Amino acid sequence: MKQLLSFIRKEFIHVWRDPKTLVMLFGFPIVQIVLFGFALTNEIKYANIVVVDNAKDVASQQIINKIEGSKFFSVQKTLMTPSAIDAAFKEGKIKLAVVFPVNFNTDLLHLNKASIQVIADASDPNTATQLSSYITTIVADYQAQLSPTMSAPYSIVPEVRMLYNPDLKGAPNFVPGVMAMVLLLVCVMMTSVSIVREKELGTMEILLVSPVKPLMVIIAKAIPYLVLSIVNLGVILVLSVYALDVPIKGSVLLLVFESTLLILTALALGLFISTITSSQQSAMFASMLGMMLPTMLLSGYLFPIENMPVVLQVISNIVPARWYYVIVKAVMLKGLGFASIWKETLILAGMAVFFTGLSLRNFKIRLE
Repeated sequence: MKQLLSFIRKEFIHVWRDPKTLVMLFGFPIVQIVLFGFALTNEIKYANIVVVDNAKDVASQQIINKIEGSKFFSVQKTLMTPSAIDAAFKEGKIKLAVVFPVNFNTDLLHLNKASIQVIADASDPNTATQLSSYITTIVADYQAQLSPTMSAPYSIVPEVRMLYNPDLKGAPNFVPGVMAMVLLLVCVMMTSVSIVREKELGTMEILLVSPVKPLMVIIAKAIPYLVLSIVNLGVILVLSVYALDVPIKGSVLLLVFESTLLILTALALGLFISTITSSQQSAMFASMLGMMLPTMLLSGYLFPIENMPVVLQVISNIVPARWYYVIVKAVMLKGLGFASIWKETLILAGMAVFFTGLSLRNFKIRLE
């Protein structure tokens, strides 16, 4: 244990003396979580729209007030001809137009039915669908506030309930995936260059002639990054809760335990990459290529796995981020316990043991 502690102390000193490593460990995750949490979101806010009120009556004004009170729209009220609306769409000035016909309130009172024209720029189908859905929801909310005698007979009003993210915010969807990507990339990249760096600096000879066993060398390489990554995890959770307003509905201890398990898996994978590469550049390239793309594309947080071809669904099973993403969503957003995520936990633990064994097997005690 004294020898192991000496090696661990040496690794901590190496980390603290390398500014680039510290930036990668602490700067990169903070930038990523803030960037993905605030910038990369599927939530639409303050979209430029135009409202054409040809009715100028009580009902149209009440609906317009509701639209203006929504954070999703930046409303411009004006009287525009159809050709002017078409020109505004072509110039990209607006995303959506809401047109109230003449006698809107009269039709609503006497016919129990009135129409509103919603025109969206469908060059971006997702945005058009989402903005149209927002308008439909606002109109349905206004209709629900009217007297029952004003509602059309035999009308069917769908009641939509959004579980776990009722406001359709983007952060609760992206934060679990970003946590997986940040922890994996940082841990794998940092540890993948650790053993290779010893080779390039010529200090591997000292390690090989020392009485320390290969297992202790690997453990000593991993422990400093494990401690610093746990600190990193705390920073990410604080940013998620207080900066991005993403609540932790489940057990914090369980979330930390599962995150530590992912960190151990990432450290083992990084050490394995370090044992099979010959330079820091190749180790960094392998860790980036082997982790970033699979984590972004095959973890399920950008693209649903069930919509992928069967081959990619099978390949996604060997991506640690896929299982961690399921765990974080279950614990952080749904408030579930260990009984709901024990299968994913066993898979991550198996990956950690597997890659640790590969690292030990590929650790060469003789220089080539």
